[in-house]
Amino acid sequence: MILKAKHNFLIYPFFKRYSVWIMKKHFGVIQVLGQFQDRKLPVLLISNHISWWDGFWSMYLNVKVFKRKFHFMMLEDQLRRFWFFNYTGGFSVNKKSKSVLESLDYTSELLSDSNNMVLIFPQGEITTMHQQNINFENGMVRVLKNKENYQVIFQVNLVDYFSYKKPGIYLYIEDYDNTVSGRSVQDSYHAFYLQCVENQNNLTKTT
Repeated sequence: MILKAKHNFLIYPFFKRYSVWIMKKHFGVIQVLGQFQDRKLPVLLISNHISWWDGFWSMYLNVKVFKRKFHFMMLEDQLRRFWFFNYTGGFSVNKKSKSVLESLDYTSELLSDSNNMVLIFPQGEITTMHQQNINFENGMVRVLKNKENYQVIFQVNLVDYFSYKKPGIYLYIEDYDNTVSGRSVQDSYHAFYLQCVENQNNLTKTT
């Protein structure tokens, strides 16, 4: 049995406020780059996974942009260790167990409610921020089979210091519907990632 997401009436609101506070405390610059056209659908947020901060960055986006009930997939052993994340919208996945199918079906169930947002890291593990080939695990195909019923949003997280003491976090977002047709979701995400890196390189010329 998987651990399904819970939203404790005290822990969840605290976590939302804490996510915004801790980002403002540790990052000198926080920029959201891109547009979100709210079609009043559930949101599947697909993000690169580069650090401990990733969940906080996505929660920040949810508070500031998406404004939905936050859910995220987390490895079962980690969720049992950091149990409080279960009360902030975390649900479990065990890639070495048959229950992985239950986790994927649960994700689809969450995405049937327009009030929900689900964060997924398609790589399935943290990688270096310099990794530019984002390979999606097979389970993504199962989740994305009904993507016409919800909005698929790409998120790319890029960190830069420039001339500041604190790092800046640049949160790029794009609606998958606006990407080039005929590409797979993985290829579209990869193209968006490379475009974000190019935009970031241009940003250095004006900073």
